[in-house]
Amino acid sequence: MNSFRFTILVTLFCVILIISNIASTKMTQFAGLTLDAGTILFPLSYIFGDIFAEVYGWKVSRKVILLGFACIVLNAAILYIVQVLPVASFWENQGSYESILGLVPRITLGSIFGYLAGTFSNAWTLLTIRKITGHKWLWMRTIGSTLVGQTFDSTVFCLIAFLGTMGHAELFALALSNIVFKVAIEAFFTPVTYRIVGYMRKTV
Repeated sequence: MNSFRFTILVTLFCVILIISNIASTKMTQFAGLTLDAGTILFPLSYIFGDIFAEVYGWKVSRKVILLGFACIVLNAAILYIVQVLPVASFWENQGSYESILGLVPRITLGSIFGYLAGTFSNAWTLLTIRKITGHKWLWMRTIGSTLVGQTFDSTVFCLIAFLGTMGHAELFALALSNIVFKVAIEAFFTPVTYRIVGYMRKTV
């Protein structure tokens, strides 16, 4: 295992998870889909997850997934501690902080359970398909595992993070939009995944 390349991949994976959780406090619309803004970046974590599972196997993937989990929890804990710290008399932005980053703990809770359900099911599905197909048809493994993983991830995340903040129809549309967008991103980046996996296999 090339430790430097592996370290870069793990670092980028964890950074993407943290940024996605913060960005998810904003709702946006993209190509007719209603999304939390973190969705724009979060699908990349599944591409990294596919690379870890495909190149390094289940044991390494499990360790990386748990490391990502720890980073998400640490991020939420720090933001919450900062929120409840005494406010300086001259600082007038406490309300703004709470209105944006104050949502992060609930979003993070949804992200934690969604992340665990999604990433573990994604890695398990990819490796299960690989047992059947061998090293052929990588596109089937990456897209198929992402479809399974993102269905678990987006459903759990949206229910925990946004249930009660919007109508059921809007919540369903949000979850479905997340799934469609994330799977589309995975499909779009499949050629890149092919190249990275091929390169990493040669250097491991």
